[in-house]
Amino acid sequence: MPGKRGPLAERLEYRIPRIKLCLVHEGMKHDALYPIDRPSDAEAFLEPLRHMPEEHFVSLHLNAKNEVIGLHEVSHGTLASSLVHPREVFKAALVSNSFAILVCHNHPSGSVIMPSHEDLQTTKQLLRAGKILGVNLIDHLIFSPNQNAYSVRANFPDLWKS
Repeated sequence: MPGKRGPLAERLEYRIPRIKLCLVHEGMKHDALYPIDRPSDAEAFLEPLRHMPEEHFVSLHLNAKNEVIGLHEVSHGTLASSLVHPREVFKAALVSNSFAILVCHNHPSGSVIMPSHEDLQTTKQLLRAGKILGVNLIDHLIFSPNQNAYSVRANFPDLWKS
């Protein structure tokens, strides 16, 4: 009979914890959204990232007008690396109902900014995952203490064509 629950359903409900997701905004007012129209806008917004002593990988969550609706620190690594997995990047983006994301990480050493093979592979993975999930990856920026931000999209536009 529809609507009648048997003993198994009752036991499973008791043994399997229910999970509730919630989004907590930490100190940002909705009337003060910051638009990202070009890499230099993200660079100005994320200026502190340039001076971090360890590598950080962050994602900016954007609405349909490319305004920042959230920032998520995906990974905090060592002097030379940080682990990044698409699941971790898109988890917060999905919960915050992001239209698009822009990911960024820093190279604390200050050496010439060139994306590593791992940086490019991560970008490819995020592009594929974003297409499946319906959350566009706008760009992957790399920051250094003494140089302008490096745009992976501007330097490797073919990644976005596939």
